[in-house]
Amino acid sequence: MTISQNTEAAHTHTPRMDLFALAPDVYKAMVALDRAARAGVDPQLAELIKIRASQLNHCAFCLEMHTRDARGLGISEEKIVMLSAWEEASGYFTEKERAVLALTEAVTVLTDGFVPDEVWEQAAKHVEEQELAQIIAQIFVINSWNRIAVTTRKTPTGPR
Repeated sequence: MTISQNTEAAHTHTPRMDLFALAPDVYKAMVALDRAARAGVDPQLAELIKIRASQLNHCAFCLEMHTRDARGLGISEEKIVMLSAWEEASGYFTEKERAVLALTEAVTVLTDGFVPDEVWEQAAKHVEEQELAQIIAQIFVINSWNRIAVTTRKTPTGPR
């Protein structure tokens, strides 16, 4: 399937199921895991992680939610827009944010089957080990939420 076919098909998608109504214990566990993963991570950095992973996973539902949350935390519209091209938009992101975004991409995509040493080392250079553990948790939790939303075709609520 080509990208344009994929995009055309996406416009006709309707939700498949309400997974959380059918598996409420899974929802409760995900919420608890999400809460645990957030501990000790700067809320603005957490939203950048969530937005970038959601962009990579094509999760419109999570993108809508987390861009709204990011705005609510005071992240500028310009920074949110530039997030999809963060590597070229160095003036918008701190070195720590750039290191965490690189780690987010490496963990989310895993194209080579592993997180490259240089990506890990850069993140470890800018983030204390305890916070790094929490950031890794943030990354795998948002990837789990994305996979649930994309698989069940959870739809965004639309413009407000």
